[in-house]
Amino acid sequence: MENLQTTNLQLSNNASKNIKKLLKKKFLIVAIALLLTGLGASITSISFKAGIYFINNWRLDLLEKFPSFVVLPLFGMIGGGISGLLIKKFAPAAKGSGVSQIMGFLRHKKVPMNLQVGLIKLISGIIAIGSGFPLGPEGPSVQMGGSVAWQMAQWLKAPKAFRRVIIAAGGGAGIAAVFSAPLGGFIYAIEELLNSARPVVLLLVVVTTFIADASADIIQALGLDPKAGGFDFNLGFLIQKEYSPLIKFLPIDFIYLVVLGIIIGLVAELYSRYVLAMQIVGKKWYKNKFVLKMSICGFALGSIYSFLPSSFHNLDELQKIIAEKNTNIEIALLAVLVLFITTGLAAASGAPGGLFYPMLTLGASIGLIMGNWVEFATGHAPSTYIFAGMGAFVAGCSRTPITAMFLAFALTKDLLIMKPVLISCISSFLIARTFHEESIYERQIQIEIDN
Repeated sequence: MENLQTTNLQLSNNASKNIKKLLKKKFLIVAIALLLTGLGASITSISFKAGIYFINNWRLDLLEKFPSFVVLPLFGMIGGGISGLLIKKFAPAAKGSGVSQIMGFLRHKKVPMNLQVGLIKLISGIIAIGSGFPLGPEGPSVQMGGSVAWQMAQWLKAPKAFRRVIIAAGGGAGIAAVFSAPLGGFIYAIEELLNSARPVVLLLVVVTTFIADASADIIQALGLDPKAGGFDFNLGFLIQKEYSPLIKFLPIDFIYLVVLGIIIGLVAELYSRYVLAMQIVGKKWYKNKFVLKMSICGFALGSIYSFLPSSFHNLDELQKIIAEKNTNIEIALLAVLVLFITTGLAAASGAPGGLFYPMLTLGASIGLIMGNWVEFATGHAPSTYIFAGMGAFVAGCSRTPITAMFLAFALTKDLLIMKPVLISCISSFLIARTFHEESIYERQIQIEIDN
C-alpha cells in the first residue's frame, strides 16, 4: 500500500514538473489554448441552452393548438429518434450524460474525444432535451468543454499530463458557463474530475473556468441566450441570479438542516441506484438498438407528461414555481415522484443530457415538502430549506458537497445562503457515502464505458 502511494505521489510530482516546463517553454501558446478552451466551452454551452429554449418553445406553442396526448408523445418519439440517429451514425461517444465520459477519459479509459463528439453532443442534446427528455444541459456542457479542450491540447502537442489538466478545466468551464458559476466549475473540476490540488493545476483550471464565465457573459449580452441578464452601459454586466429568497439562519436551523441532509442523502443514494439499474436494464433489453431505444423512450416520456398538469410540460417553469414557493405541496410531491421515475427512464435510453438539473429540482421539491411538514409540526422551518435541498441532493448523488454548495449559491448570488446549504450538503454527502463510496458518475463509467 505504501509503495502504491509512493508511486502515485511520484507520478503526480512528475506531471506537475512537466506542466511547469511546458509553461516556461510555451507560455504564450498555453495561454492561447486556455483562452480558446474557455471561449469554446462558453460558446457551446450558451448555444446549447439557446437551442433547447428554441425547440422547447416550439413544443409549448404546439401544445396551445393541439392536445398534449398527441403533441408530447410524437414530439418525444421523433426527437428521440433523430437524436439517437445522429449519435449512432456520427459519434457513439456522445450518448449519455457526458460527465462519466470525461471522468472515464481522465481515468485512462478509451473514450473518443474530439470536436466531432462535442458537435454531435451539442446538436443531439438540443433535440433530445428540447423534445421533452427531462434532463439538463450541464452534463453535455462538461463533455463539450472537454472535447474543445482535447482539440486545443492536440493542436498544442501538449504532454499527457497537461492534456489531462486542460480537459478537466474544459469540463469545469462547461459547468461555469451553464450556471454562471466560475467557482462552481473550478471546484467541480478539482473535486470530481481531477482529485488534485497542485498549485499549477489549480492555476490552469481557475483561469479556464473564469474565462468561460466571462466570455459567457459577453455572449449572453449580445442576445444569444434569451434568459440572460444582459448588459447595461451604465452598470456593466448585470449579475444573473435565478432567485431572490428571503434568507434567515437561526441557531435552531442547524438541527433542521442536518436532518434534511440525512433524509436527502438516503433518497439521493436510492435515486442513484435506481438510475444505474435502469441503465443496466436499458442496455440489456435493447443492446445495439440505440435509435429504437431513444424513440420508444421519447414516446413513453411524452405519454407520461401528457397526463400531468401543464406546469410539468416546461421543467424550467416547474423548478421556478417550486423554488419560489408558488405552488402547493401536492405539486411538489408529484414532482418528486415523476422526476424520480422519468429521469431514470431518460438515462436508461442513453439520451445526451445531464442529471444535475433534475437533481436540483428533486432537491428543491423535497426541501419544500419537508419545510411544510416541519413548519406544521413545530411552527418553524428554515427559510433556506429549498436551496439546501437542492445542494444536498446534488451532493448526495455526485459526492461533491463543495461544488453543490456553489451551484446553489450561483442560483441566488447571496453569500448568506452558503452556510446553511453547506450544512445540508455535508450531511447528505456523509450519509450517502456510508452506503457507497463512489458517486453516481463513477458508477456510470462501469456501465457506459467499461462494458
